[in-house]
Amino acid sequence: MKLPTESIDRIIEMAWEDRTTFDSIKFQFGLKEQEVISLMRREMKPSSFKMWRKRVQGRSTKHEKLRVFQKGRFKCIRQKQITQNKISKR
Repeated sequence: MKLPTESIDRIIEMAWEDRTTFDSIKFQFGLKEQEVISLMRREMKPSSFKMWRKRVQGRSTKHEKLRVFQKGRFKCIRQKQITQNKISKR
């Protein structure tokens, strides 16, 4: 699957965010967790990838089923509205 550079950049950004789940990435881009890991390995420097894997491994916020809260989503007040990975204008 060939993704545009903008999509790859956004996937990497979402993967680094603590509260963005792999399920959210799958919903927006159709990539499973293992495919995200492969993309990160391919697109990042080895040291950055190792740091990301260490950070993400076992983190419950990256997996929807392991989260403690059930309702609602965290959203920073400074975050722009994102709908299906398109940033809407205010």
